[in-house]
Amino acid sequence: MADPHQLFDDTSSAQSRGFGAQRGPGGLGYPAAAASPQEAFLADPVSNMAMAYGSSLAAQGKELVDKNDWEVQYQQDTPVAPRFDINAPDLYIPAMAFITYILVAGLALGTQDRFSPDLLGLQASSALAWLTLEVLAILLSLYLLTVNTDLTTIDLVAFLGYKYVGMIGGVLMGLLFGKVGYYLVLGWCCVSIFVFMIRTLRLKILAEAAAQGVPVRGARNQLRMYLTMAVAAAQPLLMYWLTFHLVR
Repeated sequence: MADPHQLFDDTSSAQSRGFGAQRGPGGLGYPAAAASPQEAFLADPVSNMAMAYGSSLAAQGKELVDKNDWEVQYQQDTPVAPRFDINAPDLYIPAMAFITYILVAGLALGTQDRFSPDLLGLQASSALAWLTLEVLAILLSLYLLTVNTDLTTIDLVAFLGYKYVGMIGGVLMGLLFGKVGYYLVLGWCCVSIFVFMIRTLRLKILAEAAAQGVPVRGARNQLRMYLTMAVAAAQPLLMYWLTFHLVR
């Protein structure tokens, strides 16, 4: 019942209840609304950015693993050009590595007061002779084993020329840190080139046997595997033979 002496009704309690139910979290009297994605991002930008970046890296890593099959792509029975396929053999890196190896060898000889044009020419001709001997030996072995493969002479030169990259790293580390640095870096590069040659050449040399369904333990297939292992094992030996005298 209202007080007969009261001129106006007291509505403060009703208004306070109504506005109190509609107040936002900040207590400013504005209606509360659902948080939008922009507001959620602004509330904690660091964690949201980290989550988005981590999801992107995971997706890229999975895609890289799925595509890393070490096989050369083909288009109408023709290998794709190296600029379109990272697994295709390319002579650019081997050629540049060979020239750089000769220059680094001259630098190493110069720091040891042993440099001479004749000695530098002997270094270049020796490396070229070993490369030629490797290519001829592999071609002869493939012929004797009657292996039908799409490996060409240029492909072999490219694959065998990758070892000069590791040789350069070993000699440079030997000049900077002595024999300890030389053996550590050269050893790591030798393991890398060994694994690379095994995984690359087995796709080339054993491809025909796999297509014909030849048993893995067959005599001819085992000879092909031995050839692959021999080519891969020869790379670390030549890397050491062509560089050990440059570090003292």
